[in-house]
Amino acid sequence: MAELLDDLRAETASLERLLEPLPDADWELPTPAAGWAVRDQVSHLAWFDEAATRAVTDPDGFTAGLPGVTSVDDLARQARGMPPPELLGWFQAARGRSMEVFAGLDARDRVPWFGPPMSAASFVTARLMETWAHGQDVADALGVVREPTDRLRHVATIGYRARPYGFAVRGLPQPAEPVRVELVMPGGDVWTAGPADAASVVRGPMLDFCLAVTQRIHLSDTGLELVGEPARAWMEIAQAFAGPPGEGRPPRSS
Repeated sequence: MAELLDDLRAETASLERLLEPLPDADWELPTPAAGWAVRDQVSHLAWFDEAATRAVTDPDGFTAGLPGVTSVDDLARQARGMPPPELLGWFQAARGRSMEVFAGLDARDRVPWFGPPMSAASFVTARLMETWAHGQDVADALGVVREPTDRLRHVATIGYRARPYGFAVRGLPQPAEPVRVELVMPGGDVWTAGPADAASVVRGPMLDFCLAVTQRIHLSDTGLELVGEPARAWMEIAQAFAGPPGEGRPPRSS
């Protein structure tokens, strides 16, 4: 857990470096997520950081409140009157508090969430994935190209483990055949998951895989090699995050 928490801190700091120098006007810039500005990406993270703290400190209360949670678009609208400095402060305070409670968890502790309960390690990994993905939206809005890091292995891990979810949330049967992934990390090492003898394989840059499973890029715009129909069927609907099916991104050529 210590290494995972350190990586979440580093990913948080990476996003803060984008946000802290922004003039107020840039918080209103549109991001690739339809209808969402930079401010909406940040309020989304802040709201769910507070929810994460509740899930750890008051799991029964968190679960009881689930039926009252509205859509993420509604949550974004509710925060749109907040001035940017206040919004940044909210995110930083919510993230700081969540990090404090995460530090008291054992990796195997179970934490309730909006999907099925998760281990504490998977829970923290999901927060890192969300931070990276929404940070990507912010970077795209600002025209900033971020240097990928080996922290992407956490995003790849949760993306691979979420393979069944992409099918289930769409009411589709998951192909019985296993799929292996072989990804080149930013540092040059190769990261793998899945059976070594699987006939279906996803190969390519880890960055492209992470962008695809978080639906920040259209599959046709990646450098991924898909071997076998089960691999393609998965990657066309891959979804690393909880919630209803995401809309994804259109091809860049469209």
